[in-house]
Amino acid sequence: MHIVIDGGEILADLACPAGARGLVIFCHGSGSSRLSLRIRQVAASLQAHALATLLLDLLTQDEEEQDRFSGGWRFDVALLARRVGQAVDWAEERNALRGLPVGLFGSSTGAAAALMAAAEKTVRVRALVSRGGRPDLAGDALPAVRSPVLLIVGGADHAVLELNRKAAQRLPRAELAIVSGAGHLFEEPGTLEQVADLAARWFTTHLPAGPSGQRVSP
Repeated sequence: MHIVIDGGEILADLACPAGARGLVIFCHGSGSSRLSLRIRQVAASLQAHALATLLLDLLTQDEEEQDRFSGGWRFDVALLARRVGQAVDWAEERNALRGLPVGLFGSSTGAAAALMAAAEKTVRVRALVSRGGRPDLAGDALPAVRSPVLLIVGGADHAVLELNRKAAQRLPRAELAIVSGAGHLFEEPGTLEQVADLAARWFTTHLPAGPSGQRVSP
């Protein structure tokens, strides 16, 4: 499907299981897309827990083409954050999604964009999960994030782990979860499954079941 955001069209995939209790918007990292098998594996796990998922390409197709040569768009975290925020607004305008509590799942640089968007959308965004994120790129937005944040980092991803330790001290409501033996991409056997389980637990704990506690059917 196509979503008009920030004056351009971006590609997205929406899955809304019957009786959805919330919506999780995925924010991919640099060099990735909504088609990432890792993202889709985590999304499938959340759908099994009655969570709708919206997977976005944060750049338009023209921007993707330009980015292959310049690499500039993918690291424009402020731009990406603005688009994540507009995706939250877009969801609120859809009948099937209106009123669902929103969570954000960000990977790598996408986690920084998610954190910046959450700092702006303090009422709408109710929970956030970062996988191998770069929260340092969110800068001064971190103390303004009011939603509970789960920072998932691979135990072997030493540099990123240190960045997340520091970010956890600046976030008002953050927990750090270390997946033993995992690298930055969680390619080691069983590690991505741990990410999916941690994310599902976080979102089902912190996202109330739809408006006024009721589940919503598409």
